[in-house]
Amino acid sequence: MIRQDDMRSKVLRYPAFLTSELGQVNPDQALFHVIPVPYEKTVTYGTGTRKGPAAILEASQQLELYDGKGIPAEKGIYTDTVHLCGGEEDAVLDALAVRVERILKKKKIPLVLGGEHTITTGVLKGAARLPGSIGVIQFDAHADLRDRYEGSRYNHACAMRRVLEMGHRLFQIGTRSLSMEEAVYRKKRGIGTLDARDIAKSGIPETILPENFPDRLYLTIDVDCMDPSLMPATGTPEPGGMTWYQMMEALSSVCRQRTVIGFDVVELAPITGFHAPDYTIARLVYQMMGLISG
Repeated sequence: MIRQDDMRSKVLRYPAFLTSELGQVNPDQALFHVIPVPYEKTVTYGTGTRKGPAAILEASQQLELYDGKGIPAEKGIYTDTVHLCGGEEDAVLDALAVRVERILKKKKIPLVLGGEHTITTGVLKGAARLPGSIGVIQFDAHADLRDRYEGSRYNHACAMRRVLEMGHRLFQIGTRSLSMEEAVYRKKRGIGTLDARDIAKSGIPETILPENFPDRLYLTIDVDCMDPSLMPATGTPEPGGMTWYQMMEALSSVCRQRTVIGFDVVELAPITGFHAPDYTIARLVYQMMGLISG
């Protein structure tokens, strides 16, 4: 467990996203509000997700402002203080829900950097407090639909089960590893899917989401949705994942079809001395901003 005083000492050492280019940003003038959440309590294989937010923010300093189509940073990117993760699970997630709710009420877009996938339950708890239905798009190698794992309902393997219990709709993209319990539950709930095997066989369809899926979307991106050849820096890598351009095509498709109100990127576990995965995710985050605001 990370001590509260340790977390406070790290707040000053987290750079703002793209501060190398943007300098100080007024939060009232920024569309995107970044919340670093170095939460790591239930990882079950590789460790290091608590270092993910700092690694992404550090790598963002090397980005070019032009993303190939425009300059997403012109919409404003504000990086808020690091979320303190040293308390009990409920308290940490409830506090995150409050922060996200405030951002959404200001008509801004929360961008949450994890940390393990459990944090998504806190984010969507905050989003659920606002009126209207939300569709959740999950990019992930794993279904994360277990009711409990290793005795905990807040395990990262249970994140999407908790999200469904809030009443949100779910669509999964890139999935290629799930338990029998999850396979049965997914079928029972009628959860929409575009699994990695289907992508490998037929590519990304022009229209991914069903017509009756909610108009407002929240995207949660577990970095292990990408193939380990592209993204080795994650605790539970699975072969057969998505390529960079498959990711971009799928993200572009869902952003065209609906209105994205927020997103998170989770489960990056940086590898010391190997910067490529960190930069890949920083680039992914920035490209997402362009897709949402373009």
